[in-house]
Amino acid sequence: MELNGRKYHCPVELVIELISGKWKLLILRELMSGTKRFSQLQRAIQGITQKMLTKQLRELERAGLVERKIYPEVPPRVEYRLTELGRSLEEIFDAMHRWGERYMKEIDSVRKIS
Repeated sequence: MELNGRKYHCPVELVIELISGKWKLLILRELMSGTKRFSQLQRAIQGITQKMLTKQLRELERAGLVERKIYPEVPPRVEYRLTELGRSLEEIFDAMHRWGERYMKEIDSVRKIS
């Protein structure tokens, strides 16, 4: 498959490219619970700058995972939500969450034994 001028030989490689990085995963996690305004996302994701949040949201939008809606108000109100395709990542997030919980329990038990 080819996307944005790059050939992908493995679907996993493509998924990693689309959602890789600390910020994209956290943005997607926040949007799993519903539509959010830019300021809500920025408050919810500790350490992300306005510039980085804008950049990551644009990349997620170009990938078809996030939609942006601009309301014709003064000042303009902008909301972000997952597309249907973006929402389909929920099962991946659920699996990552379960694995993370399991990992934390395993590490805790190993540390208690040591």
